Amino acid sequence: MKLYTYSDARQQFSEVLETASREGKVLIRRRDGRLFSVVPEQKTTSPFDVDGISSDITTQEIVSTLQKERKRSRL
Repeated sequence: MKLYTYSDARQQFSEVLETASREGKVLIRRRDGRLFSVVPEQKTTSPFDVDGISSDITTQEIVSTLQKERKRSRL
């Protein structure tokens, strides 16, 4: 983990971000001694973000199948 002074972090902000991206965390110390951390956010993806497939099934067939299964599961 790398420590920057506030002045250095301000002058080299892109380097601070790159270092945080590589190492996971960067600390910045202000003149009064307070410490702040820069931590990259984790890239989040939706569980529904999946590759599609080619199929000959129609939208109506999919809807019909889902309706049948919902009726069946209620019984």
